[in-house]
Amino acid sequence: MTTNFKKRIYSAAIFRNLLEDAVMHFADIRQARKLENLSKGFKERIMLAVTEVNGCKYCSYVHTQNALEEGMSEEDVQMMLSGDLSEAPAEESTALLFAQHYAESIGHPEESAYQKLLETYGEKATRDMLAIIRAIMVANLHGTALEALSDRIKGKPVEGTTFWQEVSIVFGIVFFIPEIVLRNRFGLGFNGIKMKAEAKAH
Repeated sequence: MTTNFKKRIYSAAIFRNLLEDAVMHFADIRQARKLENLSKGFKERIMLAVTEVNGCKYCSYVHTQNALEEGMSEEDVQMMLSGDLSEAPAEESTALLFAQHYAESIGHPEESAYQKLLETYGEKATRDMLAIIRAIMVANLHGTALEALSDRIKGKPVEGTTFWQEVSIVFGIVFFIPEIVLRNRFGLGFNGIKMKAEAKAH
């Protein structure tokens, strides 16, 4: 009997490409976590917006706790996790809608959406937002694969995915990261997700 798994299921190839994108922007991700271009609450709301699209229960739990610690109410957190951004600060709406769009498009947002983000927040804040989105996308995909694999082991396989797909994502990260780093070091090309708009901006 299959499980009614209301989470987004991705292939190992898509996970690997999103992982490469995150690895290649690791310096941005590290800076975004350290610097205060964005408030901690803003960062948590961005991660909740992405997690709402992908449905990772592990990320939902962690970032719900973090958001509560940053002063969000339980009601506001639950609204965000249901896709309702109406109670989020008005000045964050463009970023949160972009975060949802990025997740829904699996890393291929419309150029107009990226340009609006850039015009609204500027280059530094936009770079930090993208870094946070890239990091949580990888965490979400890994988490949903782990949950699907756990359900399968319990005798409740998830429709639309396979044992090997789940294993490739859950354990493949150990092999993907060194492969990505080596490809980059030896100039073997980039196979990850490329945002056309971001490339044009640079």
